[in-house]
Amino acid sequence: MNDHLWQVYQLARSKRSVHGVVQDELDALADALKTGSSSRAAAMCEAAGDLFQLSGELAFDSNRYTDAAAAYSVAASASDSAHAFDLWACALVRHAYVDMSERQFTEATETLDVARTIATRGDPALSTRYWVASVQAEAHANLGDLNACQRALDEAQKVTDLPGPVHNGGWLRFDGSRLPEERGARFVQLGRLDLAEKALKSALDSTALAKGTSYRRRGSVFVDLALIGAKRHDAEQAVTHGREALQLARQSGSGYIARRLQTLRDDLRSYGHDRRVAELAADISSLHAT
Repeated sequence: MNDHLWQVYQLARSKRSVHGVVQDELDALADALKTGSSSRAAAMCEAAGDLFQLSGELAFDSNRYTDAAAAYSVAASASDSAHAFDLWACALVRHAYVDMSERQFTEATETLDVARTIATRGDPALSTRYWVASVQAEAHANLGDLNACQRALDEAQKVTDLPGPVHNGGWLRFDGSRLPEERGARFVQLGRLDLAEKALKSALDSTALAKGTSYRRRGSVFVDLALIGAKRHDAEQAVTHGREALQLARQSGSGYIARRLQTLRDDLRSYGHDRRVAELAADISSLHAT
């Protein structure tokens, strides 16, 4: 059932639509944990570590950071009890995303260092340690450390050297296909705008981000392209790509895109009285309020 729920979550346009069935499964799991035998304890803890990560994803996408952090903490504890090292490391990676969303970047790097250590005890055929590296790149970029960011990105790129399937499609979905857009996003954070734009446009042309596929990923790329326009004081670029991201946020109901658009709105304040920019900023504020 957990595997099925992850598939439903990934395919759902609105992640919130999955909340009810995930909550039902959490209730069923809680009952099973109360009545289960000790011989099944490890398997049940592993199932909990899996399902609570999905529950945390739903809370995170709805901007409920406290609930997300609590779910990831339970997931990490349950995975630890099951000695499921890859699952445990992934729970910590997701917790680091909460830290970064609250601009606690130093705390995020500390959490990710622990995740990296745990991942070395996991299955070397899985991509866990490379996902840790890709998220470390984001934390380092937020701290303005270009060299550390680049090293982490280079480490994450090594995922492409792994043979066969490198993820399970559920709590671990990192296969390196997102690295072009992530590299672009990191360059935006570090102010390397030409490099960022090249990487982002390449990502947008990829099959994985074809129109009508991942609303959340496409929306995030459009936000980054709009941010480049804002930093260049190019109102046309900022508004065009900002509108694309706004439309995807409305269609998907994604709190993640809404949060990223909030960052764009802050950068648009330097435009003064440009009508198009002011209208976009107002629409973003309206989206964020709802």
